[in-house]
Amino acid sequence: MSLLQGKRAFVTGASRGIGAAIARRFAAEGADVAVGYERSAQAASAIVQEIKASGRRAVAVQMDAASPSSIQQAVDRAAAELNGLDILVNNAGIISYGTIEEVTLEQIDTMLAVNVRGVILATQAALRHMSKGGRIISTGSNLAERVPDAGKALYSASKSALVAWTKGTARDLGPRGITVNLVHPGSTNTDMNPADGPHAEAQRQRMAIKEYGRPEDIAALYAFLASDAARSVNGTGFTVDGGANA
Repeated sequence: MSLLQGKRAFVTGASRGIGAAIARRFAAEGADVAVGYERSAQAASAIVQEIKASGRRAVAVQMDAASPSSIQQAVDRAAAELNGLDILVNNAGIISYGTIEEVTLEQIDTMLAVNVRGVILATQAALRHMSKGGRIISTGSNLAERVPDAGKALYSASKSALVAWTKGTARDLGPRGITVNLVHPGSTNTDMNPADGPHAEAQRQRMAIKEYGRPEDIAALYAFLASDAARSVNGTGFTVDGGANA
């Protein structure tokens, strides 16, 4: 039997990369999926059509992760279209680098608004539609645990905040039978960080397995965490980075 048969999931930031792979994997495991996107409407629509062709329900939902009202509306729409929510994947996020002297107030505010506040608000909104057995999974980064280069402090801080958020909300929601977990991807072959990009070799040299991950590799872990098989997995972070942080 499929891991997620009959489940209803909203995956934010799902028009490309890891988010798109999660949406596809969830559908392959039997879930109906709301595909969240900010600007890439065409790409989100293409994924929706793929999912529908497989026999599952799907809908594209626009969401600006920096806007509290947009987040609320997007979660409510996803729940309305799917007749409820069982799974929320907080995958929407941004990356911005710069040394501490270089980062601007706008960069700081935007990074924290999207990568931290957006996760909190989306979780709050989703809980209104979730019952026992609900799953909340957020996307962190292996840079939350180790910062190997200069210029990444702000991004790393925004992702490390999700470690405490995950542990705390696991305590809050455990009595309701809702689990909260975190996945820390490392270097993954996407258009944001291609395996043949200019900085790829330096990243590869830090790995124990000197190969970039595939979005599908990361998505497999999300599918497990979203399933009933992971009902005792709660408040935990999982690093998938080829051993870069080992």
